[in-house]
Amino acid sequence: MGRPRKRVAAHFAEQVVATESSNPPMKPCLSAVLVLLCATASAQDHGAHTIPVVPAGLLERPVSLREDIGHAHDTVGTQSPEAQRLYDQGLNYLHGYVWIEAARSFHQALRLDASLAVAHVGLSIAYVELNQGSAARTALGRAAALAATATPHDRWHIEARSAQAAAEMAPGDQALLATYRSVLDRALAVQPRDAEFWILRGTAESTDPADRGQGSPASAIPYLEKAIALGGVSAQHHLTHALENAGRIAEAVPHAEAYAASAPDVPHALHMKGHVLRRAGRVDEAVAAFEAADRVEAAYFAREQIPPEYDWHYEHNLDLLASSYRYLGQMQRANERMQAAFNLSSSLLAQMFNKRAWPENLIAQRRYDAAVEAADRLVVHQAALVRATGHLEAGLALLSAGRVQAAIERSNRALAEMRASPGGQALVAPALQQLQGLLSLRTGARDRGRSMLEALSRDLRARPGPDNWVQALFTLEAIARGAREAGDWEFAGTVARQMLVLDPGFAGSHYALALVLEQGGDTIGARAEFAEAARSWRKADPDLAEAVRSAASIR
Repeated sequence: MGRPRKRVAAHFAEQVVATESSNPPMKPCLSAVLVLLCATASAQDHGAHTIPVVPAGLLERPVSLREDIGHAHDTVGTQSPEAQRLYDQGLNYLHGYVWIEAARSFHQALRLDASLAVAHVGLSIAYVELNQGSAARTALGRAAALAATATPHDRWHIEARSAQAAAEMAPGDQALLATYRSVLDRALAVQPRDAEFWILRGTAESTDPADRGQGSPASAIPYLEKAIALGGVSAQHHLTHALENAGRIAEAVPHAEAYAASAPDVPHALHMKGHVLRRAGRVDEAVAAFEAADRVEAAYFAREQIPPEYDWHYEHNLDLLASSYRYLGQMQRANERMQAAFNLSSSLLAQMFNKRAWPENLIAQRRYDAAVEAADRLVVHQAALVRATGHLEAGLALLSAGRVQAAIERSNRALAEMRASPGGQALVAPALQQLQGLLSLRTGARDRGRSMLEALSRDLRARPGPDNWVQALFTLEAIARGAREAGDWEFAGTVARQMLVLDPGFAGSHYALALVLEQGGDTIGARAEFAEAARSWRKADPDLAEAVRSAASIR
């Protein structure tokens, strides 16, 4: 989901914005809204995708001590060495976004020491990320009830988590966010060598109080570096995100590698390495990292008998692995992974929105009927914004197939679904803008279409983070293709050049420009761009049409 900046934790907020369209504009919602899918309807069958709920029995299942999951340690108020180790295990899993195992570890610690209040703090975070708000509130209430007999260190954690939870309930309330940060500052004044408090203070720099580090801005970097200096190895993970978001990719690589080395049995640790390697242009190595994460997760599901849809990260890793295959032109592998991710149920709206990658990929391969069929599996979902996403993808497929009126009807149906949603429209608005901009190019409103698509391009290219980068790249590729289909070769050239600036290593960037130059009669320039595309697609599927065309054009 991926924001983009794509945030991939299970609890996040988006600002809803109005989109310019050929229809009357939606009234913008100025407050931040939660965009979790409601789990209460999960027992119903709504087509291909139902909303999974991780059962309490699994989250409370006994767990043993594990190795190769990280080196986080925070001395807490227990006389049981094993409870301490299990608490640290839960902490490692929280840092690695393995919510199920974090919950199991904290429950196991509490079996050994029922008075360990801070374990309830950890549980409250895991439950929020698993979309179980009631259980999260209960856990935090139990921590507060035990606070009087807790150690000073543990009481600071309880107070900080309580302040954070209050801010999570009112996203956008700057006073509550400031209160949360203030509690952490006071905790650090009396616990200046506590790496975990430094990590929390760094991630609290995000404007989203529910952020677990994936959205850390540049201002978080000094706090996280301090945590690392104090031995907080897990801060390598969060520092990687902060450096990515700041566009400092080369600096992020060694931190991602250090985190992967410290936690080789945590899928997200391996995945993070792929994250930054891909953005650094080392796509083959990124693929290897994503594949390694996939193997670790598959072994975990088999060993623990856990359905893949219970773990948000499995789908996320599949998404990035598939898009990396697509980047390399390995469409058969991309199709397999994208379809597998598409078929998974999810409790996250961002991940349901990201399922558009499968119909998008089918459109890029000119498989328009299959794209509409896939998109229509989203149209029957119980969440209005997911239904809107399905209509938008169907509209893009229909438009590319030349069925303009049918595409207009889908655009209008998507807008109606977005208006019916209680919030979260900002997640889907760019896709609506893309469809309506391309429709304008096709229906004689070229200036309007260009204006909408240029604004969309600027917004997408400005978003930080590797997920957003590749999504922007593929969206620009789709816009360039749509402009060519509309006969607007000048605008197609503008977009192709934007692709080259965004990523000169992507074969599709050179191919898009080559087509424009060829159309304009610049045979020398076109040949050079086709040659670069063919070189960059050297590991592509042998039957990839664009690679075949590129190679043929330089013979």
